Amino acid sequence: MPAVAPTTDDDDLFSGSTMTIGEHLEELRACLIRGAIGLLIGVVIGFFIGRPVVHLIESPLRRALGDYYTERAIEAFDQWTPRRHDGPGLPYSRSEIIDAVERHGLSFELREVHPGRLPGSPPVVGERSAFELEALEPILLWQPLARDSRVSITTLSAQEAFAIYVKAALLVGFVLAGPWILYQLWTFVAAGLYPHEKRIVHLFLPVSTVLFLSGVALAFFFVFDFVLAYLLAFNEWLGLDPDPRISEWLSFVLFLPVGFGLGFQLPLVMVFLDRLGIVESTTFTSQWRMALVIICVTAAILTPADPYSMLFLAVPLAALYFGGIALCRWVNHSSTHTAHAEHAGS
Repeated sequence: MPAVAPTTDDDDLFSGSTMTIGEHLEELRACLIRGAIGLLIGVVIGFFIGRPVVHLIESPLRRALGDYYTERAIEAFDQWTPRRHDGPGLPYSRSEIIDAVERHGLSFELREVHPGRLPGSPPVVGERSAFELEALEPILLWQPLARDSRVSITTLSAQEAFAIYVKAALLVGFVLAGPWILYQLWTFVAAGLYPHEKRIVHLFLPVSTVLFLSGVALAFFFVFDFVLAYLLAFNEWLGLDPDPRISEWLSFVLFLPVGFGLGFQLPLVMVFLDRLGIVESTTFTSQWRMALVIICVTAAILTPADPYSMLFLAVPLAALYFGGIALCRWVNHSSTHTAHAEHAGS
């Protein structure tokens, strides 16, 4: 029976993929240009929404600093004792403190004063040569947590704020254009695949986008809180009070979510290597122990020097690795089944 020419699907985004090396390079150049244009558009959008984005980026750090100083203040409240046996106690109960902090959003500092030296008190009669330490009595200084100077994030130069704004716009641009850039990369990859494999790429495109955005969201909305809590607790253990700069925090914010988003592409990279014949799915299965070691080392490189962020990246990557093995097997089975069907129809 003569071979039947394969039908062309007009809806196939990757039709006509038989190209020379020069044409492949031209396709790569076109994909890179389209990806760069998408990134530029995303950055332009980022400039328009840069201010709320900066405030959004600050929010995890401000929240962590607020929790840090509130917990330290409550610990100081619990540990305070009068300077003399018959001295006055604290002017608030612990229940009032917790209510003020949790329900009214207030922060406080525990201080001590001489009541007789406050403005409006009767003047001190006679000159005193010694400081009356045991006469100090406690007071609590209250203010809204949002106005607490310890929770504020500082800049050390006039131009640093502008650099922060530009970095925030770049972050927005990369996150918005990330799915489009991945689409262009998969478009280039699909040009070298067989027709039945190209159909699988149509599935990869939305999966790749979902994985990228899931990695970014996991880092920003979940990992940051644990990482900051650990780092601030380490500061407390060393007896140091943090005074974070927004530029340093923004560099951290730029790096971690993007690293998570790219790391979550692992299953698709595994399928790509398997389809090219570089690494077979059986190798992924047999070398899973070595793969876990590589994942842990990679997670340690892509994250700051703390165990929480490394674990929060390594554990999902390990799960995605085994998911990638299952995906490789499914793709191979689907490709084999389709090839047999096409051969039987010829």
